[in-house]
Amino acid sequence: MTLSMGMSAGVAAETGGTGDLTFPQGFLWGTATASYQIEGAANEDGRGPSIWDTFSRTPGKVVGGHTGDVACDHYHRYRDDVAMMADLGVQAYRFSIAWPRIQPDGSGPVNPRGLDFYERLVDELHGCGITPIVTLYHWDLPQSLEDRGGWTNRETAERFAEYAAVVYGRLGDRVGTWTTLNEPWCSSFLGYGAGVHAPGRTNPGDAYAAVHHLLLGHGLAVAELRAAGARQVGITLNLAPISGSDPEAVAHIDGLQNRIFLDPVLRGEYPADVVERARRFTDWSFVRDGDLDIIGAPIDLLGVNYYSPTTVELRAGQQANPVHPGSEGIAFVQGDEEKTAMGWSVKPSGLTELLLRLNRDYPGTPLIITENGAAFDDVLADGRVADERRVAFLDGHFRAAHAAIEAGADLRGYLVWSLMDNFEWAEGYAKRFGLVYVDYASQRRVPKDSALWYREVIRRNGVQA
Repeated sequence: MTLSMGMSAGVAAETGGTGDLTFPQGFLWGTATASYQIEGAANEDGRGPSIWDTFSRTPGKVVGGHTGDVACDHYHRYRDDVAMMADLGVQAYRFSIAWPRIQPDGSGPVNPRGLDFYERLVDELHGCGITPIVTLYHWDLPQSLEDRGGWTNRETAERFAEYAAVVYGRLGDRVGTWTTLNEPWCSSFLGYGAGVHAPGRTNPGDAYAAVHHLLLGHGLAVAELRAAGARQVGITLNLAPISGSDPEAVAHIDGLQNRIFLDPVLRGEYPADVVERARRFTDWSFVRDGDLDIIGAPIDLLGVNYYSPTTVELRAGQQANPVHPGSEGIAFVQGDEEKTAMGWSVKPSGLTELLLRLNRDYPGTPLIITENGAAFDDVLADGRVADERRVAFLDGHFRAAHAAIEAGADLRGYLVWSLMDNFEWAEGYAKRFGLVYVDYASQRRVPKDSALWYREVIRRNGVQA
């Protein structure tokens, strides 16, 4: 099953006679997770170490010194987790493959026990009527590849394409939708530029090299998947509407956050202004003839991860934000909007704005929300988690998505982040994004009020007006 699910571009959302906001027929509702955040079993069945195993063991890098060694123990509890999704009426489940489970050294011999696990998971999903959506890379790079340069090394892009072909060879007959990368902005700028994510490097030049080799890996993987017969292939980008009173500041940050990924993938070129601003950090010599043709090969679906908008203003003397190299003199400002537990502004209208911008500037590529959700300070009391703020957050963003569809955006589905509380990267287990509460000591799962509310959204294919 692919994400068209009977939909065609331009199909408008419906407003029911009762005033409910109903989504197009065949709209896909689901949830999402990532391998290192939930699986655990870090040293089982031949899995090799990843950069997140190394990073999380580095003192001071992760809150509480937490690691993903156990996480949600999904590796052993996946059947129960799939049954839980089925009970909630989830139609699609986006999960990522752990590269170190498949090729512990990042290349060479394939570990059949790793592929066996994902085959069991996919079969379990199909048995419950849930569509699997596979992400091939959600940040857990095999450590051995990082030791050889990681994403600053062209070899990593080539190895990624080989790995993609291996996974497709086992699962391609049962998985219709494939995502190459999740949020290459985080992998490059947070991991190689600011050092707050694995592998923890702090070199802006490395960040730009990582951007290119991640995108090259995407393009090479797309070619491998196409050659093998993949029906629907895309990439997931974390995007944000950028606003502010100064057009130059807005363009600068929009270039670093959005266009540096959108333009190569969907137009086959890097934005000229971004290239020029980055010359203080890199000469772009890692870009070879033909690379952008590979990166810009057509895709079938663009995954959109949206959490919060960004507002900037010019401010003399402002130091550069390390996650945006070269942003001296630009301040990132917070408004008086509600904030999540991550400190992110809650602004559902930003999602409408973003989807319509993509529809306008990059027409012709269907969209799916691959992540949207929020962390709040959830408390389990008397067997219940009353997370009314998450319900309000999701309700507002579903309405924003509906408005975008009515205005012409070709949005095919919505995957809530996340199915359950999990290892939240540098925040460890301190932040909870899940629809389902996880007691990490006992591994007990408790659907929050938001999960039960979401079940009704899925059942009616919309929200009550």
